Amino acid sequence: MNLLFIADPLESFKVHKDSTYAMMAEADRRGHRLYAMEAGGLAWRGGRVFGCCAAVMLAGGDPWFARGGSEWRELAGFDAVLMRKDPPFDQGYLTATWLLEMAEREGARVFNRPSALRDFNEKLAIARFPDFIAPTLVSADAGQIRAFLAEHGDIIVKPLDAMGGAGIFRLRPGDPNLGAILETATRHGAETVMAQRYLPEIVDGDKRVLVIDGEPVPYCLARIPAEGETRGNLAAGGTGVARPLSARDREIAEALGPTLKAAGLLLVGLDVIGDRLTEVNVTSPTCFREITDQTGFDVAARFLDALEGRLGAVA
Repeated sequence: MNLLFIADPLESFKVHKDSTYAMMAEADRRGHRLYAMEAGGLAWRGGRVFGCCAAVMLAGGDPWFARGGSEWRELAGFDAVLMRKDPPFDQGYLTATWLLEMAEREGARVFNRPSALRDFNEKLAIARFPDFIAPTLVSADAGQIRAFLAEHGDIIVKPLDAMGGAGIFRLRPGDPNLGAILETATRHGAETVMAQRYLPEIVDGDKRVLVIDGEPVPYCLARIPAEGETRGNLAAGGTGVARPLSARDREIAEALGPTLKAAGLLLVGLDVIGDRLTEVNVTSPTCFREITDQTGFDVAARFLDALEGRLGAVA
């Protein structure tokens, strides 16, 4: 099969922990042909969507890849297009989903489905599953956030479009910087944010539970905050420890799985703290390498099995 990966620059990959690289390596092992491009290389011309892409050959060293010459190719001509661009979900990302949806109408097979990337905001999507979440407020109004803080006593405030723990604040009553933090987080009321009751179970890890084609991977990665840190994100210095799913982790994943699959989400990363769902990550879920390295369970192989199954290929 010919597989096109839309991702950040290949030169930026940290291959020892990059899930997109793990996908590419497994696809290459199976004999599939790899192509790559950046989202800014999408174009619509003459009623068709094209991408400025290049063939990618894995080199197994440093650099880890060799790239062929760039060429414009119709997205519908690939067996699958894998959208793996990292957030933020900004105007450029939104435009890419529109173009990818146009490509779908021309016959392209895009994973995850572009409409689902738009509809499942990684923070707001938890509102679809209220039975599994902690008390939550979404607002740009500082007064609403102050009232939520007064009610719950200890809260987390975070932006709706970032990743890796960027822009997250922990707030408690009496914080002398409360006003300044709310002004910064909401941009003086211009930016809607999410506030959630602080979950002390974060000390045991912010668990990434992967769901592939509606089914949970049997291991999660618990991202444990560094000493003195609220955030467990690996990008914020957290330590990743792979663990078998708890009964609650599995309950959440199995309850959400059919909805996610029906929406066209081949790969989702659920974030779970304690027994509460906190995020539904759909843009470029990670943690393949960490789970595989620590448990021996080959997440990339499970993903390629699912992809080939969706495409009707023989694994």
